[in-house]
This record gives sequence, C-alpha cells and structure tokens, in this order.
Amino acid sequence: MDVMKLMMSDYNVETINDGLNEFNVKFHGPKESLYEGGVWKIRVELPDAYPFKSPSIGFVNKIFHPNVDELSGSVCLDVINQSWSPMFDLLNIFEVFLPQLLLYPNPSDPLNGDAASLMMKDRKQYDQKVKEYCERYAKKEDITKSTADNDTDDDDDITDEETGSSDDEIAGHADP
Repeated sequence: MDVMKLMMSDYNVETINDGLNEFNVKFHGPKESLYEGGVWKIRVELPDAYPFKSPSIGFVNKIFHPNVDELSGSVCLDVINQSWSPMFDLLNIFEVFLPQLLLYPNPSDPLNGDAASLMMKDRKQYDQKVKEYCERYAKKEDITKSTADNDTDDDDDITDEETGSSDDEIAGHADP
C-alpha cells in the first residue's frame, strides 16, 4: 500500500487515530530554495476512493506562499486538485509535487493573495517574508507543537491583571 511505501522511505509519518487514512508527514523545504532549512508538518487525508481520488494535503504549521492558504494550510496544486491520476502515489507528492510547488510558486492562481501580490510587486520583500516565516514557524520544534499551540502567539496572551478579572471572582449570584 502507498502509505506503507511512504513509511518505509525516509519520511517521518505519524498516523492519526491509529488508521492509515489520516496522517502527518514531516516535510523539509527543498535545497537551494527560499524554504531550505524549513520543516513542516503536512497533514494528509486519503479519501475512501484513493488512489482514484486525490488525497487532501495541507500544511499544519504556517508557510508564506502564494499557493498555500495561510489560515487553513490548504494547497492549490493542479496535479493534486484537478489532474490527479491513480498512477501517482504519495511519494510523488513529497518528492516531486510539493518541492516543485515551493521552488516555482504560481502567483497568478493564488490561495494567499498577500503572498502573490508581494511576490509580483516586490520580490526582494517577498523573499524576506518567506525566510521570516521559515525562521518563525518552520523549525523542528514547531512541528512537535499541537495545532492549537501554533494558533496562539505569545504576544497575544492576556493576563488576568490586564482584563481586571481573576479566578477568585464568581460570576452571578448564588441562589438563596
């Protein structure tokens, strides 16, 4: 089976709910790209009709790329979304399709309009932002955090003192 082939390769595969239909794969940014050195957790969901129907692929930790939705991590890639063939397998996705996506972004078909616009208007600033995201969100320790941890920034944490509340206060009144 395809999943076993992926597990037997050099990829770190982590199953979800003890099944083989949902799993995460550790993916490294391609060499000689802006994403080199970055490490992402890629969520893969296989439909019941796989390999006749394409898998669902998404980045769990953040990535700045025109063809990846920044919030959901969904990937816009024709070969996965429109022209999938049962001849493709999961190794193709991780060894060819995703590296090609990161090496050759397509700003004319964006899921992240900000990334696409910046790439077309100011390539130097776009490159800098990609590297910034890699530094901030794509390190080995980032993929070990849960998705909930990635959704909160330390800067946004509010203490009880700032809100004027504490655990000692009780909402409402007790019934007599």
